[in-house]
Amino acid sequence: MTFYVEKETDLTLCEDEKGLLEEVAKAVCEYENCPYDISVNLVITDDEGIHACNKEFRQIDAPTDVLSFPGVDFEKPSDFSAVKAEPLSYLDPETKELMLGDIMISAQRCIKQAEEYGHSVKREYAFLLTHSFLHLFGYDHMTEEEEKEMFGRQEEILTKMGILRDNI
Repeated sequence: MTFYVEKETDLTLCEDEKGLLEEVAKAVCEYENCPYDISVNLVITDDEGIHACNKEFRQIDAPTDVLSFPGVDFEKPSDFSAVKAEPLSYLDPETKELMLGDIMISAQRCIKQAEEYGHSVKREYAFLLTHSFLHLFGYDHMTEEEEKEMFGRQEEILTKMGILRDNI
C-alpha cells in the first residue's frame, strides 16, 4: 500500500497521522474484501483550503469536514469488476496498486467536531478517514437506505479497530 500525505496546515490530528491512515486503510480494505494493494492521496488542509475545493468541485460555497475523490467507477460499492475488466484504467502501471482516489480533510473542522461530539481528535480523524474510504469504495449516503448501510459499516470498522467514541 502506498499513501501520499500532504499537509497544508500546522495543526496535528494525532501523534502518527500517516500511521492511522494506514491502519484505517487496511481495516477498510479487509472489511470490503479488496483484492488489491491500494494507493491513496491524502491532503490535510484548513477550512479555507477545503472550502475552495468544495466550491470548485461540488459547487457548495462552504467548508466541510472531508472530501472524497474516487479513482474507480464502481457500479456497485466494492464491486471490482470494472477494475478486472479494465486494469490499465485503475492500476498503477509500476506498482500494480489500485489507485483508489484522493481524500481531503479539514484539520480545523476535525478538531471542532471532536470537541462537539465529546471525543478525541484522533477518533474524529479515524472516523473521517473511514467515511472517506467508504466513499472511495463506492458507498454514498444520498438516501436513507444508503446512509444506514454506509454509517453501519463505518461503526463496524471503527469498533473492530477498537476506536470508540468513549475510549479514544
